Amino acid sequence: MRERLSGVLLDPAEAAALDVHGRTDAAVLVPLFLVGDVPHVVLTKRRDDLRRHAGEISFPGGRQDPEDADLCTTALREAEEEIGLAPGGVELVGALQPVPTIATNYAVYPFVGLIEPGQTWRPAEAEVEQVLEFSLAQLQEGYGRRSILRRGVPFRTDTYVVDDHLVWGATARMLADLFDRLG
Repeated sequence: MRERLSGVLLDPAEAAALDVHGRTDAAVLVPLFLVGDVPHVVLTKRRDDLRRHAGEISFPGGRQDPEDADLCTTALREAEEEIGLAPGGVELVGALQPVPTIATNYAVYPFVGLIEPGQTWRPAEAEVEQVLEFSLAQLQEGYGRRSILRRGVPFRTDTYVVDDHLVWGATARMLADLFDRLG
């Protein structure tokens, strides 16, 4: 999987240098692991009472702090804070195309890392309601263009649904980029 990913992903430093619309730089980690030969990804369901992106499913991540050396450091720090994933347990293999968030005006830089399966997650109680693990196949099977009502405004967008979990927005765009790259 490492070889396949490294051949199709962006170089992390080059990706971090790309300019994307957004007032605030943020980074996420796209943690991937294998169960047998089946690739899986880790996502979080954010708490419903949060001010921004409440109840949404996303990759662990957040705003860049001034003390972060770079955006990759931001992604690793946030993953540790949000789900208890130690930075030393992540093998960074590349990056995806950065994406903007529309409502909150973030420029989000996704970094892809390989992790070991069978992690014990420690979700940050203040932010994360649940840590989710889905196979990439489950997500692809749940793909569809759906109408969503957000802040009273209906719009049609790409989505991924697994069970009762709806992935949309910037996270769905990142997944689409990953799937396009993997073929």
